[in-house]
Amino acid sequence: MARRPLRRKHEPKTPRASVSFPPNVYEELEKLAVAKKVSIAWVVREAAEKYIADQWPLLEGTQREE
Repeated sequence: MARRPLRRKHEPKTPRASVSFPPNVYEELEKLAVAKKVSIAWVVREAAEKYIADQWPLLEGTQREE
């Protein structure tokens, strides 16, 4: 049985989200992922980061703390 890599105690757990897309949007995400040789999750994370940077231009390059 394969072992899961151990997470260091000081590293926060990465939140997960489930998202539904219209079929045509999902197809485009698949195409982008294949073209870039990355996962669909990577494409969605990249898009979300760019969207947030557009909404919060003064915070670009920094992490927003809640």
